[in-house]
Amino acid sequence: MADTVPLCEREAINQESVARVRAALAEQGDSIENDLATFFKLFGDRTRIRLLRALLIQELCVCDLAALLCVTKSAVSHHLKALRCMNIVRFRREGQIVYYSLADSHVEKILALGIEHCLE
Repeated sequence: MADTVPLCEREAINQESVARVRAALAEQGDSIENDLATFFKLFGDRTRIRLLRALLIQELCVCDLAALLCVTKSAVSHHLKALRCMNIVRFRREGQIVYYSLADSHVEKILALGIEHCLE
């Protein structure tokens, strides 16, 4: 007679796979999940996405970003601070002007892949 227990009510179909994945996740630690959630949450705001898309093209200062996006300098600074805290953007000073750019090629790739995915 065939097993009549529905699949979703079983403990696990492949115990070895579950154990292997559980061990791999434990090796990475719980904090990575919190960091990833915070990281991706920053991509969940339209203004921040617009900032990042602009910085994907060229580094810009707060004033230029504010003019480009038609938002206040204060709003731009607030978003940039959040992005800076998660190492998504970086800055450099040139005299009294602070220029922002994407932090590294990882961020560029994440944005490019997201854009590509949305355009498919």
